Amino acid sequence: MNNLLEKRLNAIPIKLVMKLNSIDRFAGQWSAGVHYKPQLLGQLKKSVLITSTGASTRIEGAKLSDEDIEKLMQGMSLQKFADRDKQEVQGYYELLENVFDSWEDIALSEGVIKHFHKELLKYVVKDSLHRGEYKKKENKVQMINSEGKIIATVFDTTPAYLTPKRMTELVEWTNRALKEEKYPPLLIIGGFLVEFLAIHPFQDGNGRISRILTNLLLLKNGYLFAPCVSHEKLIEDNKPNYYLALRKSQKTLGTKQENITDWLEFFFDVILKQAETAVVLLSKEAIDTMLSQKQLAVWTYLQTVQDAAPDEIATKTKIGRPTVNQALTKLLKLKKIERIGLGRATRYRKAN
Repeated sequence: MNNLLEKRLNAIPIKLVMKLNSIDRFAGQWSAGVHYKPQLLGQLKKSVLITSTGASTRIEGAKLSDEDIEKLMQGMSLQKFADRDKQEVQGYYELLENVFDSWEDIALSEGVIKHFHKELLKYVVKDSLHRGEYKKKENKVQMINSEGKIIATVFDTTPAYLTPKRMTELVEWTNRALKEEKYPPLLIIGGFLVEFLAIHPFQDGNGRISRILTNLLLLKNGYLFAPCVSHEKLIEDNKPNYYLALRKSQKTLGTKQENITDWLEFFFDVILKQAETAVVLLSKEAIDTMLSQKQLAVWTYLQTVQDAAPDEIATKTKIGRPTVNQALTKLLKLKKIERIGLGRATRYRKAN
């Protein structure tokens, strides 16, 4: 298997090498400049935890918006959503926060991957029997119609009985390849991800775990902008291309003409956009990247008036008063607005 994994990386076209060089250049700019804006770094991490959790769980079918997730993390009840959605969101948020805070102390291993899976699903009652364990039965990637019926098999994953062996080989190869530095780290990470998703080692949660592992591997290999711009959101925004690139590459695995270029190109495009955005955040206050759509609408309105009361903002933007209150709280924390008066006379205006 090790020779096959390396063979896939040897056929990388020049256009991908150029993207790798661009990513590394932006990563260098980020690392050099971020020390001067520690407050911005903290703000972005908090925002990305919400954005990444929302995007990664919605990719897999959850329905909660970023605003809903923010409420959930603040301990507010969300009665209108299925318990499973809330359970999955809670697990992803806490696991990602742990990776952002402790990545320097976490080494890639099978034990860590299984622990991540256990933590990811620790609140999901339905998955209690297989948390942290490799699959015991087959889990083909299948296409499901709007009625919930299986209409086609998209991809045959690794058989359950072979999964432990394949995962051991994959993790050992990844760690050795990163240590030897024969290939660029992003190329190895891309190779790891396409193989991990082809193995599909767990009964459920494989996509979410792959995105958690992406964050970990990016951070451990010097791409320190990872917690500041959500790669999960970039994937959600390009979900059809994500699945197309993944399937086109996976379809060649196990054949005489293995080729993962389509996947690598998509993956590098996502990381390049992530790196570019991170550098932009250093050069200017791109507040729109930190706010949800409704929060941005409140901010936009306040830039057009001298000052405004919450009820007025809610009426003019057609946004519910509770959401307006949350937006105002966030804008106050970001020091973009200031409060005038007290009680019922409270108004808000753009900060000087």
